[in-house]
Order: sequence, then C-alpha cells, then structure tokens
Amino acid sequence: MATIKDVAKLAGVALSTASYALNGDSKVSAKTKAKVLAAARELNYRKNGFAMDLKRSRTNTIALILTDLSGPYYSELIRSVQDVALANGYDLIACSSMGGRDSTAVRFLREKRVDGAIILAHNIHDDILVESAGERFPIIVMDRQLSSSHLVNVLVDGEQGGYLATRHLIQKGHKTIAYISGPSNSYDNALRYQGYLRAMQEAGLEEKSKWRLSGNFVREGGYSATKMMVMQGELPSAVFYGNDEMAIGGLKAFEESGISVPNDISVIGFDDIQLSEYVHPPLTTVRQPKHEAGSLAGHLLFQMLNGEAVNPSYTLTIDLVERESVRSVQAESGNQPA
Repeated sequence: MATIKDVAKLAGVALSTASYALNGDSKVSAKTKAKVLAAARELNYRKNGFAMDLKRSRTNTIALILTDLSGPYYSELIRSVQDVALANGYDLIACSSMGGRDSTAVRFLREKRVDGAIILAHNIHDDILVESAGERFPIIVMDRQLSSSHLVNVLVDGEQGGYLATRHLIQKGHKTIAYISGPSNSYDNALRYQGYLRAMQEAGLEEKSKWRLSGNFVREGGYSATKMMVMQGELPSAVFYGNDEMAIGGLKAFEESGISVPNDISVIGFDDIQLSEYVHPPLTTVRQPKHEAGSLAGHLLFQMLNGEAVNPSYTLTIDLVERESVRSVQAESGNQPA
C-alpha cells in the first residue's frame, strides 16, 4: 500500500509539500498540487484518516461509538450520522464499545484518534467521557445525561415513552402487565421502566416481580425471557418489552408455546424498527425518532467543531404507533398458557 512518502518521492516534492497538496492547502501552487495529485492517483494512494496532517490537528474523521453494531436500530442511526459527516466532508468510523475500558472505542477517546465522537454506549463509564471531552474534542452523548463542558446530551424522552406504552395497555383494559427489561446499567432502560411504573401506579396496579424479566435488549433475550415467563404457569394479560428486538423474540416464543398474540396475550414494544411492521402480528410500539436523533447529534458535533455555541442538552419527543399486537379486554386476572 502506497504511503505519503511514496507520493512525495514520485512527485519530486518534500513530504510536507505533499501533505499540504493532498489537504488542499493554499500554500501549494496549482502546478505542484496537480503533480502531487497525479502521483497519488498513479500509486492509488488513500489518505490515512487516523494520521494527523503535518500542520493541522484534525483527522477529518469522527467516531460513532455504539454498544453493538448489529441490529436494525443501530444501522439506521449509523446511516443518519454518516449522511451528516459526508455532507461536511468528513469520514465516519462506527465502532463497538465491547471491551469496556480496554476497547478500541475508549482508545479513540483517550488518544484523540478522531476529531470528535458521538456515543450511544452504556458500558463506557461517565468518567471516561468527561475526561475525554475538550475544546478540541467535542462529544455528543445519546444514552445518558451528563453535565460537563464540551459535552452535549441528545436525549429521547424514554420515561414518557414507557408511560405511553403502559398507559395504552391499561386503557385497553389490561391490569396485569409484565415488563421485559434491557441491561440493568442502561440509562434508556431505566427511563422506560420508570415510565412503566408511573403508569402502573397512577392506575393503582401492582407490579409483580415474577413478571419483570431481563432480555438485555436483544432478540434472543426477549425469546428466553418469554419462555421463562411461560414456564412459570401463569401469564399476565399483556407484556411491555423494553425494545422491539426483544418483543419480536417474544412473539416467536409465544407462537412456539401455542399462545396467540393478541387473542391470548397483548404485546407492545419500543423503538419502531422497520421489522416491527412486518412481523405477525404487526407490532404496536413506541416510535423513537432514530433518524432525527442521529442527524441532530451529527449537526451539533460539527457546530462544536466549528467553534459554535450549542445548548448542553436536547430532548426529542416520541409517539405511540398502534398496530395489531394489542387488543382490548374487559377484565383480566391473568391468563393461563394453552
């Protein structure tokens, strides 16, 4: 693979001149720039996005750090941030935070290998984010609320979303409602659960611990938690899954157990991923503004990179999407699995 040294040698210029030319610096004449670019094309040279320019501190690259790169929710978020990055002439690196303090993502933050970062990863500790954020390294956080200079929060009103989902079930006549949760250290999960509890308490309904299970925000987790709930021998009237991925796993588990949704039990999810409209039955859910949140996070990051002032926190609203996985009931005292 060709290096910038190879380009400089072929063009017959100094290494610094080649760097200036490749970065469009006005110090280099049009004739010299043309020679350097021709050499770069001949060598099929590709600029290393991690390498700092010799006279600049920017890499023209930003990072999007996610808990997990798989799943439809994350893919839509990546696309929305990438669109903003490309519009600003930047590259985007999306990476997983798996590995915690020893992960590649944390090295990006601590070593400033990119110009700024957008974080949606509950397993990167608050102290790392606060220590990493600086005037020349802005950070947008999407999954928690932190107060620190050069760090901005983009939030979705998850508490209100959990409340809307649970209240919808209650308004349909459901009195026994399970909650399948995400990771215990997830800020989003905590908010959705708080909304669930608020709606239950307002209606004078009791949460039963046996109907609060963890699915870890993944499809397999929702499937396993639902199977466990079925094996207990008594089912609630409805289940609120903390995200659509878990709800889709739950639909499969109910089908395998001979339990009809929504005839025997109602199901509601959270996120409104694309697949939720196409499962059977189509999933009633809470819609998150995924594209809007990613775009806003990207625009705010570039405003900060350009030295513009922004507010410390932004909260986006959500809404309920009614489909076919919830039915009205007259009275519920708990269902028995078929």
